[in-house]
Amino acid sequence: TWKWVVGPMFLYLCERLVRFWRSQQKVVITKVVIHPFKTIELQMMKKGFKMEVGQYIFVKCPAVSKLEWHPFTLTSAPEEDYFSIHVRIVGDWTEGLFNACGCDKQEFQEAWKLPKIAVDGPFGTASEDVFSYETVMLVGAGIGVTPFASVLKSVWYKYCHDATNLKLKKIYFYWLCRDTHAFEWFADLLQSLEAQMQEKNNAGFLSYNIYLTGWDESQATHFVMHHEEEKDVITGLKQKTLYGRPNWENEFKTIAGNHPGSRIGVFLCGPEGLADTLNKQSISNSEADPRGVHFIFNKENF
Repeated sequence: TWKWVVGPMFLYLCERLVRFWRSQQKVVITKVVIHPFKTIELQMMKKGFKMEVGQYIFVKCPAVSKLEWHPFTLTSAPEEDYFSIHVRIVGDWTEGLFNACGCDKQEFQEAWKLPKIAVDGPFGTASEDVFSYETVMLVGAGIGVTPFASVLKSVWYKYCHDATNLKLKKIYFYWLCRDTHAFEWFADLLQSLEAQMQEKNNAGFLSYNIYLTGWDESQATHFVMHHEEEKDVITGLKQKTLYGRPNWENEFKTIAGNHPGSRIGVFLCGPEGLADTLNKQSISNSEADPRGVHFIFNKENF
């Protein structure tokens, strides 16, 4: 038995040593941005740090807890000179990080007063394969939208600097959430991309749909009263917010009709139930003919 145990144990110990060494490297917080609804953005730098789109890291703040490591999706693009995470304040640890960064104070905080941070990672996810397809469907549910902040930023950087060599030609983005207020920072990102793409005369490169799954009667009344306005009253985007859940069968059939004979990547970050639905639709809408349209499903669950 020991012959079968020694090898895996040796590899495991090597992996733990590498992770310990990486977590001891110096991390500098360059900027702390406070977003609405108690969400903070930490922009950091670390020597030798290299990332790909959609990856995540483990973060430890000794000032809050000397033992706790928490996973966060990277929301920056590889093309940026820093890496960032967005943290929503929903528990004891995140509350402690919020206070340690001085976000509970009104006055400006000096950089040297910011807490020490340890970072382990980055670690890969399915989203890294986005650039392997000409057409992709990105589906984010709730907090699952965070990996696609990195993807959309990186796509835009690549498009601006070398659009001719970019294989990805069309993005269909779906965002399902009960309440957009907690993710106003992401709506701001979409607004920026929308404006920049119009300047480049390529507004059709990104098609996005925002579905509000949790809404009350007052919101519905407000929506009806302002429906004719140029921009959406909730997100400020030209694309109007939709209410309820998408009809996935219709969405898949429409996209298949728009891109015959293509391999279409379907990327989800969301709950298991939605993953089952999208997987079934990917299979049922893929053609048996190798020259026909094929949907390739990729997921990460939370």
